[in-house]
Amino acid sequence: MAPVGAATETARLVTSTPTLHIVGRGIVAQRLQRMLQDRPIMMHDPRWANVTGVNRGDIVVLAHGGAQDETASTLLRRGLHVVTVGEQIADTTQLLDTDTTADGTTLVVGAGMSPGLAGLIARYLADQLESIDEIHVAVHGTAGPSCARVHHRSLSGLATGWHDGEWNDYVGGSGRELCWFPEPIGAMDCYRARTAVPLLLHRAFPDVERISGRRSARRRDRLTAWLPMLSPPHQEGGIGALRVEVRGADERGGRQCLVAGVAELVGTAAAATAAAFVTAVIDGRIPSGLIVAGASELPTVDLLTRIQSFGVRLQEFTGVPQPS
Repeated sequence: MAPVGAATETARLVTSTPTLHIVGRGIVAQRLQRMLQDRPIMMHDPRWANVTGVNRGDIVVLAHGGAQDETASTLLRRGLHVVTVGEQIADTTQLLDTDTTADGTTLVVGAGMSPGLAGLIARYLADQLESIDEIHVAVHGTAGPSCARVHHRSLSGLATGWHDGEWNDYVGGSGRELCWFPEPIGAMDCYRARTAVPLLLHRAFPDVERISGRRSARRRDRLTAWLPMLSPPHQEGGIGALRVEVRGADERGGRQCLVAGVAELVGTAAAATAAAFVTAVIDGRIPSGLIVAGASELPTVDLLTRIQSFGVRLQEFTGVPQPS
């Protein structure tokens, strides 16, 4: 893969040896700690509002469920870089309105598997085409209990999608579509879901006409989405998957559809994406200000290479069978 482009003015508040502060105790937080164990790290319990022991220029990863916008705003004002891992629409909307004018600080919104890795893959595919007009993302599986609860609720209520230049609300759990994920997952029925993916992708690709976000689901998932979970969520799901489809035109005007994704434990893919952004901030590769995955100013290929270095294998559909 050839470099997509360099970052613009980089964040300069990063100290020579910044400490990484991980707020969370779940699967993603634990896996992120393990991936970056060679760096100075402090773990924080999300039940305590104040993140202590930080110095100006340190990096804080908010890897917990629930609202993160107020915490992010406070940390930015203290001169800290913030990376969020979450996908709830209300919280993401607040984060996108966060004041990031503090000198040299960076706020990365949605640095998990989806959103996060989904946006990076979308940009990688888009850069192979002359123009694009559609982006469609589908997700299978969950990480820990908090992620499972979000997945359960996402199939109820209204699912937001960008269609022909305007936001539309669809019934969650509608719009059945058979999506082919990378092996070993294969084909799964997927439905419209209440997720922040379209919101963040529209921020990164404002000229795209159609953007959708779907989740795999069984009939029982859709029927019980309006109710509390009937059984306690699992500590961690099995192999999950991400599928990103980009539609557009090549340099000759021919219609093209490109597809890429991953088949991996959701917690691992999310942690690897967060780790890629953290190390890129430390290396001065990420601009200061508000950042969303898929933005044109990001070094997309560099970030994808970092994600792969943490053991997540990216797969691109070519239509050509590969030898076993």
